[in-house]
Amino acid sequence: MSADNKTDKYHHKRLPKYRGLKWIKPDLPTSSELWPLGKHRSIVKERGQRNTTEYLLTEVLDKEKWQWPRRELFFFSDLHADADAFISSLVASGGVRKTGDQDSDLKLTRRGREASFVIGGDCFDKGPSNLRLLRVIRQLKKLGAKITLLAGNHDIRIKLGISSVGMEPDPRHDHFFIRMGSKAIPMLREIADQYLQDKSALKGIPSTRDCRRLLYPPKRWFKEFPKMASWVMPDNRMARELKRLREKIDSFELDCEKAGLSLRQVYAAVLKWQSLFLKADGEFSWFFKEMKLAVHHGSFLFVHAGIDDRMAKLINRKGVKYLNKQFKEDVDDEIFEFYYGPLANLIRTKYRDVDMPLTRKGVRLMNEVGIYAIVHGHANRYHGQRIMLRKGMLNFECDTTIDRHSRKKEGLKGEGAAVTIFHPDRLVLGISTDYPQIKVFDPKSIIVKRKSS
Repeated sequence: MSADNKTDKYHHKRLPKYRGLKWIKPDLPTSSELWPLGKHRSIVKERGQRNTTEYLLTEVLDKEKWQWPRRELFFFSDLHADADAFISSLVASGGVRKTGDQDSDLKLTRRGREASFVIGGDCFDKGPSNLRLLRVIRQLKKLGAKITLLAGNHDIRIKLGISSVGMEPDPRHDHFFIRMGSKAIPMLREIADQYLQDKSALKGIPSTRDCRRLLYPPKRWFKEFPKMASWVMPDNRMARELKRLREKIDSFELDCEKAGLSLRQVYAAVLKWQSLFLKADGEFSWFFKEMKLAVHHGSFLFVHAGIDDRMAKLINRKGVKYLNKQFKEDVDDEIFEFYYGPLANLIRTKYRDVDMPLTRKGVRLMNEVGIYAIVHGHANRYHGQRIMLRKGMLNFECDTTIDRHSRKKEGLKGEGAAVTIFHPDRLVLGISTDYPQIKVFDPKSIIVKRKSS
């Protein structure tokens, strides 16, 4: 399965047809190849494995109980507040036709009407278009698209941070707003620009001094929080947390000034955010209501970041529905417990030594309930999607760094777009502006090649 191994007519018939290319900027790949093992390390194994990647891959795929989604599934992840990148990615899926230069100029194709759209978390970030992105998602919903929203660490951090303002004082969450630091400022700037331009916008807003008191944790927090959080934070992590918060306190108002926001405007924007997102009649009240922690299709589990042994055990014993039910309860009522507890590992793990571990025992527990692959974002990739063999579990890593803020930071050229397509005909297609071919993952070709060698 070399990088120059082109796909056949069977694969080509299942590639998406791009509709409305004249209305988007990114160049999308039009030819395809079997998902490469070598070039840019598109399929990799963990270090220390003696067997070849191809052997290990066949070992996972040659299982009798593999199930595929019943309908085509489009996976988008880590949009990071870039509405243009999302629109271009929708065109890349073949499920949406762009018909004009307005965000509302979208139509579902026949393929899109029959498919499922899974947005894999991290809609929020530094911008440029947090609110506009959500309106595009809402427009898709109005068109009849079947959409699943997964929680990302950026999404939950914003919710916990801004919703904590105005709560009863509690050392467990008094710091959540300032803990977000500069990452919350672009969204508050968007809200100020769109909703707080009237001369009376700051009427009734407290003084700067009172706003500071309402937004910042009290001085006693630095003594009280370590006592209350010692059960979830070892000493070294606690020290880092306290250091980070002091740094964010020192820089927050300066960052606000750079964005053209006074502390009173920040507080007014926080209140408006709460009205838009948390009140039943708010424009974006649907966003967190519909959010899930995980979704299970066939043999694939879709999450934002990854899995660990504790979550594998929970899924094995109680199922993904229970996981989502617990997520809803915790994120609404038990902010501290969720953010620092095991459930949150699904939105922030990168399989580092400091993260909760995934072992072969956890993988066996997942296999017992028919899950053989994890699909996620969260870990930046620069050459399109990657497949990682981790403890015998396939991981489709789909954060291809499409938002313009990250692309500029990482030195990537042009505007980004990407979609990972899971086809009921047992194919996975990886489409990205940062890889010249559409990557085609066909288990049948891998198994046949292995058995014939």
